[in-house]
Amino acid sequence: MPGVSSTVHQPPQLARANGIDICYEIFGDGNAEPMFLIMGLGAQMVIWDDAFCQKLAARGFRVIRFDNRDIGQSSKMHGGKRLTPFELLKLRLFKIPVEAPYKLSDMAQDTIALMDTLGIRSAHLVGASMGGMIAQEIAITFPERVRSLTSIMSTTGDPRLPGPTREAAALLMAPPPKTKEEYIERFAKTWKMLRVGSFPEDEALDRARAERTFLRGLNPAGVGRQLRAILASGSRKQRLHGVKAPTLVIHGTVDPLVNPAGGRDTAASIPNAKLMMIEGMGHALPLRMWPDIIDAIDKHAHGAAAKAA
Repeated sequence: MPGVSSTVHQPPQLARANGIDICYEIFGDGNAEPMFLIMGLGAQMVIWDDAFCQKLAARGFRVIRFDNRDIGQSSKMHGGKRLTPFELLKLRLFKIPVEAPYKLSDMAQDTIALMDTLGIRSAHLVGASMGGMIAQEIAITFPERVRSLTSIMSTTGDPRLPGPTREAAALLMAPPPKTKEEYIERFAKTWKMLRVGSFPEDEALDRARAERTFLRGLNPAGVGRQLRAILASGSRKQRLHGVKAPTLVIHGTVDPLVNPAGGRDTAASIPNAKLMMIEGMGHALPLRMWPDIIDAIDKHAHGAAAKAA
């Protein structure tokens, strides 16, 4: 829409894409460079904070965030039992794959289908954690749809890489909270652990963020299926060698969930990828680190657009 301000924020809508309903939201000018933000395991689209999206929109992007399948207000899937420690042991020791109702490739198809529904031929992709894995999968399989790739706190899936810390792994396997207050308490505890260190300005927002995600709807079984999708999808390392999209890899030096080696391996596996290691960043995007992260995404995406012009 010509002349629309970059501060415009369209309310959440549902799109029918890849046979499911995907809840999405748009920030910014309709004529700006499209940028899809893809969130991680069990994380609703609102974990891409409103203000974070608005700051990117103000840099000249049409920012689209969305709930992945099985989370938030997108379609809930079916099947797949709760992951057991025994399955993880079989995967690690004997390379016996985990069974899953869907894989990351299906979630990549969801993103492409949402792009089709919105009439977007190609876009900048910014993925965090599992979202980075999905964005990598898109760059591998649908290269013509990717203007640039930014993979944040993610990995290639190479099984030889170091795993999460014991505390972070226990978090993934913990049974879901039963009440709203228990959920809010778990949310705060989880993000405090993932952020690693003292971030009082974020801790002050945790309760409001938790209440927002709770009100949008929880789906613990869906989180389990997403985890299965990651484990069933295997390594992308060899296939990443063929990625043509200009790539930026951002990773924290103290990430407890996806070891920093995952970010280094991603950058090493993609031709000409740039690596940005952020000192003291864990598995989160704390407010005080936004300026550096947003500047890096902005410079990378606009740089890629200028080269393509």
